[in-house]
Amino acid sequence: MKNFANVAVAAALASGASAHYIFQQLSLDTTQYAPFEYIRQNSNYNSPVTDLTSDDLRCNVGAEGASTQTVDVKAGEQFTFTLDTPVYHQGPISIYMSKAPAAASDYDGSGEWFKIKDIGPDFSTGEAVWDMAGSYSYTIPGCIEDGEYLLRIQSLAIHNPWPSGIPQFYTSCAQVKVSGGSGSYNPATVLIPGAFKDTDPGYTVNIYSDFHSYTVPGPEPLTC
Repeated sequence: MKNFANVAVAAALASGASAHYIFQQLSLDTTQYAPFEYIRQNSNYNSPVTDLTSDDLRCNVGAEGASTQTVDVKAGEQFTFTLDTPVYHQGPISIYMSKAPAAASDYDGSGEWFKIKDIGPDFSTGEAVWDMAGSYSYTIPGCIEDGEYLLRIQSLAIHNPWPSGIPQFYTSCAQVKVSGGSGSYNPATVLIPGAFKDTDPGYTVNIYSDFHSYTVPGPEPLTC
C-alpha cells in the first residue's frame, strides 16, 4: 500500500509539471534563435509565479540578464515567442516592454512597463475560446524610442478561480535593441510588481460560471 501511495504521489507531481510551460525561444521574422539565446533563462524549470508582490513577476524566477545576449530589432519588425509546450491553462496572453536606462543585460526591470498586446478570449461562438497556442507573434511598435528594452510575454492562467485557487503567471523576458522608432509614443505605464491586484476582475473571475465578458488585467495596450 505504501508503494502504491508513493507511485500515486509521483504521478500527480509529474502530471502537474507537465501542465506547466515556459516561453523559451525568440524569433525575428523567419529567423528562429536557440532557446534562451536572447531570452533570460529562469531557474524554476517551467513553474509559474503566483506572488503578486514578487520581483519575479517581471521576468521569472532567477532570470538574470548578464548571461543573456541582446538582439537587434527594427521598429515594425515581427517577433515570435515559442514555448516548450503549448499553453495548457485558460487565460490571457499579454506582451509588455520596458526601456532599459542603459544596457538591457544590466537592467532589473524595476522601471516603467507599457503593454503592447493583449490576447483575450473570443466570445463570438457564445462561449469563451482561448488562444492556447505553442507560439505568439506581434510586431515591435513603430512609435517607440530607440534603445534597449526588456520584451516581456505573460500567460496569466486563471483556470483555478480566486480565492479558492491562485492564478498563475508564466513569464519570460527577451533582451532587444530597437532602432528605427519614431519616439512619438505616450503609453500608459505601470510598475511590476504593482500592475496586478487580487481585486482585478480579470484576476478574480470564475471562468466556469456566467462567463460572458473579460477584461485583461494591466494597462491598455499602446496604440501608435
